[in-house]
Amino acid sequence: MAKKAASKDEIKKVEVKPEVKKVILRKSNKAPLLTKKEKKALGIGKDEGRASADYLRVSSSKAKLVLDLIRNKSLEEAYAIVKHTPRASCEYILKLMESAEANAVNNFELDKEKLFVAEAYANQGPTLKRISQNARGSASKIRKRTSTLTIVLKERA
Repeated sequence: MAKKAASKDEIKKVEVKPEVKKVILRKSNKAPLLTKKEKKALGIGKDEGRASADYLRVSSSKAKLVLDLIRNKSLEEAYAIVKHTPRASCEYILKLMESAEANAVNNFELDKEKLFVAEAYANQGPTLKRISQNARGSASKIRKRTSTLTIVLKERA
């Protein structure tokens, strides 16, 4: 069976132009990140007090142990837990909580009595690499880890 060749007039009659949709290719379906100006214009972050500290000389895994204890606790209860926990990261976490509280109360006029720890997380920072001398002229690596801690306080409804 041979195919019949269509003339140009027949093609013009049949040809329908489809609507062209613009497809934006992204690696994931997450919303794009907003700049500080865009967040301020939209009013994002007005209901929270946030504080973060970078390059702290404590490993993130050790800081996470304390942050897990205070997550979703009221501010006063979180202060009591951090003050009575014998960990090196507690100094940094206490300072961060005070800073986040000050940001919430002074910048956004949130009620101090209703604040609770909504988010608390520790990310790994850059690692300082050092060398320790060993016997018979050999050496071993020492990794001094750093971390980035973030605490977010919100008002309980």
